[in-house]
Amino acid sequence: MSGALPVLYSFRRCPYAMRARLALAASGEPYELREVVLRDKPAELLAASPKGTVPVLVLPDGTVIDQSLDVMLWALRRHDPQGWLAPPHASMDEMLALVGHNDGEFKRHLDRYKYPNRYPDESAGDVQAFALLHRTEGAAWLARLDGMLGDGWLFGARASLADMALLPFVRQFAHTDAVWFAAQAWPRLQAWLSGFEAGTLYAGVMGKHAPWRETNAQVQC
Repeated sequence: MSGALPVLYSFRRCPYAMRARLALAASGEPYELREVVLRDKPAELLAASPKGTVPVLVLPDGTVIDQSLDVMLWALRRHDPQGWLAPPHASMDEMLALVGHNDGEFKRHLDRYKYPNRYPDESAGDVQAFALLHRTEGAAWLARLDGMLGDGWLFGARASLADMALLPFVRQFAHTDAVWFAAQAWPRLQAWLSGFEAGTLYAGVMGKHAPWRETNAQVQC
């Protein structure tokens, strides 16, 4: 493994991979980034994690971490200079519960809103109505988040693990129909998302890289 660095297999636009890169960047942990093409997954990724999803973090000792939240926790437990693991107004259990709802119920609605054609057995032939139904269900969750953002972040006046675990998914929902999203009465949620997208941390993890192959030059982050 090049330079004995952890290796992260990632896909730039995937919200799960995005949250992993955010935590690694915030922690300052150096790693080798391997951008993959999901329709042409490299053998090294599949050898490390046969399920073939990203992110996958392979540590120098061969340990494989292939769940995005676990990658975040691994990085931040090593170094957490911004205090993401200890926000002003929440316990770890409270943050993990919020992330669990995001990754479960909200993600289910997000997928069906953004990709309704993937669910013909559920849509009963009316794809548009199906998508709008799931947009409405997802919007109820976003309204709840808007109500939590009185101090600018979910659990106080600074970012936490929960904020950075949820923002990539809220971003994906917002960009599905940006005009509709901008018209909603969610001023705190919209400011939270726009501030995130305008920030240096987001810019730092969203650079474009050529797909990795074994012969590619190493990309260190």
